[in-house]
Amino acid sequence: MIDAVLLTSPRISTFDDQTYLTNASSFFFSRDERLFLVTSRHVMVDEPSGHHPSRIEIELHNDPENLADSIAFSIPLFRDGKSLWRQGEDTAGDIDVAVIEIDRAALPENIVYRAFGPEHLSDPQEHVEIGSSILVVGFPLGFHDTLHHMPVVRHAVVASSFGFRFQGMGYFLTDARTHRGTSGAPVVMRNTADTASELPWKLLGVHSARLDVGTRDLVLDEALGLNCAWYADILMTLTEG
Repeated sequence: MIDAVLLTSPRISTFDDQTYLTNASSFFFSRDERLFLVTSRHVMVDEPSGHHPSRIEIELHNDPENLADSIAFSIPLFRDGKSLWRQGEDTAGDIDVAVIEIDRAALPENIVYRAFGPEHLSDPQEHVEIGSSILVVGFPLGFHDTLHHMPVVRHAVVASSFGFRFQGMGYFLTDARTHRGTSGAPVVMRNTADTASELPWKLLGVHSARLDVGTRDLVLDEALGLNCAWYADILMTLTEG
């Protein structure tokens, strides 16, 4: 039996026309009958690295009886020269989260997926104990179940006070082993109070990147192993209207 949280998170491939560029992670978010794909903003565009895809592809399950079947679903990132995604910002600057709306009518009839919604969001003011066990659901280095087209999860713990803006930014820290390709993955915690729904998880954040210390000796010192996860409540701003 497949855990429903694995069906929330399709693998993203970015393309410049037909030229493959990178892979990343993402997840579905549904609000008021509208469906959005959520990922990191730097998956959509990243000026420092010269990353400018024109479209993305996600891998979708299209047969409820056989999860080994999948199709690639292409989503354009621009129309008439204007970007179709929305990205977040606040008083501290840009937020590394982006959403793009998916036309439900364009999806295959038998698509198998699950989507988080506003009911899954954890209020940053809600007490989440430091050191709490959480999961990052994604595609590290593109690694996944290539037969069933499923993501994998990395175990993590909350590494900074949840609800506080670490160093004034709109994210909290996680302690986990992560890799390239995990950008845009949902950071979730099991909702032990939910015994009835098919998706009993709290959506805490959106994984963005690993953190490091500029003074670290690359020979003598190991990497910190800390990551930033942007608070998921930004999705309510990005999906309104």
